[in-house]
Amino acid sequence: MTTAIYGGSFNPIHLGHITLGRWLVSHHLVDELWFLVSPQNPLKPAADLLDDQARLLLAQRAIGKKKNLRVSDFEFHLPRPSFMVHTLEQLRSAYPEREFVLVIGADNWQRFPQWYQAEEIMRHHRLIIYPRPGYSVDADALPDGVTLVKTPFLDISSTQIRDAIAHDPNYHGQGLAPAVWKEVKARGYYLKTFS
Repeated sequence: MTTAIYGGSFNPIHLGHITLGRWLVSHHLVDELWFLVSPQNPLKPAADLLDDQARLLLAQRAIGKKKNLRVSDFEFHLPRPSFMVHTLEQLRSAYPEREFVLVIGADNWQRFPQWYQAEEIMRHHRLIIYPRPGYSVDADALPDGVTLVKTPFLDISSTQIRDAIAHDPNYHGQGLAPAVWKEVKARGYYLKTFS
């Protein structure tokens, strides 16, 4: 079984994330996709993050029982900071029957050489790159095992959503699954900006 690993802070998860996951599965690029909620991205300051369990719950609310999509807290049980090369190594060990494919945005592909042991990741895994605004990728120049896909382009970011919740009185959950917005409102998440 081919399982896509789509890692991120998901702070919060939004419709762009979900649409991407559904597209990759429905176009048979992978059999299923796991939204791997990261406890701490080594390239991002931890102060920006909502609590781990809160982000995990929001992701679970967003995905619900959608076919072939799953939310995973696998990295919560690994040493921190969690580097993708170690996560993938542990996933291969825990699920030897699966082929894990890494899904990253064009922005992360440009930074990929800075990732810890990037070459080791590519040695063991195929990569799928999806478009991101402001980042171009030359599909013809990609190495073997790396594919650029033409997914639907949704110009949504978690940063924009957090900012709208904190500052825009007319924001009513645009870009979020209804179940996520309900939880965000009930808990008062993102009402103040992080320093």
